[in-house]
Amino acid sequence: MNEGDAALACVSILIDELARAGVRHACISPGSRSTPIALALARDRRIRIHVHLDERASAFYALGIAKATGTPTAVACTSGTAAANLLSAVVEASQSRTPIALLTADRPPELRGTGANQTIDQVGMYGTHLRWSTDAPLPAELQGAAWRSLAEEAAARMLRHPPGPVHVNLPFREPLVPEGAEVDLGDQRQTATSRARESASPSRDDVERLVSALAGVERGLVVMGGMRARAGGVLSMARAMSWPVLAEPISQGRLPGSALSAGQALVSCGAWLRTHAPELVLQVGAMPTTRAAQALVASVEGLVVLDRDHLDPDPEHRASLTVRADPDETAAALSLELPARRPTSWYRDWQEADSVARKAMDDLIDSWEEPFEGRVARDLAAAVPNGGVLAVGSSMPIRDLDHFMAPRGGLRVLANRGASGIDGFVSTVLGIASTGIPTFALCGDLTLLHDAGSLLWSARRSHDAVLVVANNDGGGVFSFMPQRRLPEHEELFVTPHGLDLARLADTCGAGHERVEKANELIPAIERAASGGVRLVEVRSDRERNVERHGEVQAAVERALGSPGPLTREAGEH
Repeated sequence: MNEGDAALACVSILIDELARAGVRHACISPGSRSTPIALALARDRRIRIHVHLDERASAFYALGIAKATGTPTAVACTSGTAAANLLSAVVEASQSRTPIALLTADRPPELRGTGANQTIDQVGMYGTHLRWSTDAPLPAELQGAAWRSLAEEAAARMLRHPPGPVHVNLPFREPLVPEGAEVDLGDQRQTATSRARESASPSRDDVERLVSALAGVERGLVVMGGMRARAGGVLSMARAMSWPVLAEPISQGRLPGSALSAGQALVSCGAWLRTHAPELVLQVGAMPTTRAAQALVASVEGLVVLDRDHLDPDPEHRASLTVRADPDETAAALSLELPARRPTSWYRDWQEADSVARKAMDDLIDSWEEPFEGRVARDLAAAVPNGGVLAVGSSMPIRDLDHFMAPRGGLRVLANRGASGIDGFVSTVLGIASTGIPTFALCGDLTLLHDAGSLLWSARRSHDAVLVVANNDGGGVFSFMPQRRLPEHEELFVTPHGLDLARLADTCGAGHERVEKANELIPAIERAASGGVRLVEVRSDRERNVERHGEVQAAVERALGSPGPLTREAGEH
């Protein structure tokens, strides 16, 4: 039996089962040892192939597809350091509960540990970041039914809660190229497996404990962190209870009439918050992103956490009650038992202060002619067409979006906040764009440059994506952190690059436009949305940006009748 024919036949069973589980996209990087995997994927008509030069970019591209579509994707590569390049995306997929099947080719067992070319120890190389992994046998060693069983297990573990990455390491002997001979793998009938659906519903005990904790609390606040799906039921429950909602954009809950518009500004105002401290916070989803919201959650008398996805939404272990269940199903159950109340003075105070803070912010930043990074985030979020996605980078962009974005519907906000890295962001954006969803992105210059290779490879390949880049020549987030006081601040943390993004865009075949004035941004975004991959570069000065943030907060505090701004420091990434 030709080894190449046997390998293709066996891997085709694996791919068939992944397709049955919902895989419709596969990202492939070139390599010889992975020939059977690449051919099996390419020859399955249910699966769309995306070829990438760089394995890291390929994995983050797959991540973008999976996050945008909510369906699993596959990533295939050859052996050696090619497989090692997948690790950072594997970590993000694990932390963000994103289902990805990693298919890595490997040398046969007899070549491992011998110094054979392009051979490393790939077994268990992704460690605890996986939901499941296996070192598959050589193709000739198993019959079709066994390969089917292996594939079923991989698909089931990838999709079982919490979903995430699985790894199938596939060793092959040469020859790798099939000759077209038929291969008898024996009985390949689908096994009659039955997997019970894991319940996302809260238990009766959970509902009773939540009712006991929440009932009768008037001065309550809902804080919504990152979530994979919109929790409309939570918003409805909060309205019925007359509790304000502080919703991060990546919670998908910052909607008009439901969430505060300037909530971050309010909770950053210490004097106002001291007289409006909640008695209890219901935290839904991930831990808050900003230091101000984290401090609020850490200082509140009562904390209840409702979340199903995240590893630890309460890292300080302050919650008196944590319920691991679907937020919407839980809210629906609670709404049947918690009495609705008319808007209270507590609720009205927060809504009125929110309107005052929003007006103070907008009036001030609209008066500035030069671009301000907070306004860039606000205006981009408002400009994305209904049905579009806004992908937001880590560090300052996600914090600016959280602080300045006004509530709106018709928009999904996605981010790589599982591990909060900046690597692979451009690839993730292009993966989202490949699904046909109108795709816009906000990132910093270092985030763009960190993944410039993906732009070089993909910008000419029929993608439509608008990347708005805040270029302050380095890591602007560090100007908000204690490192700014170090003499090595500029050299070791800011790392100014001095690169011309227009020339980079031209080299990559991407469009480029530089915005010099604040009111030029939206017209530039509208022009960029005409097609292709286009960069809208907004230049800003790091120190001036810090000053402007302080001025905005001071304006809010004056409007609220508070004495002055607090010193705020951003967290890493």
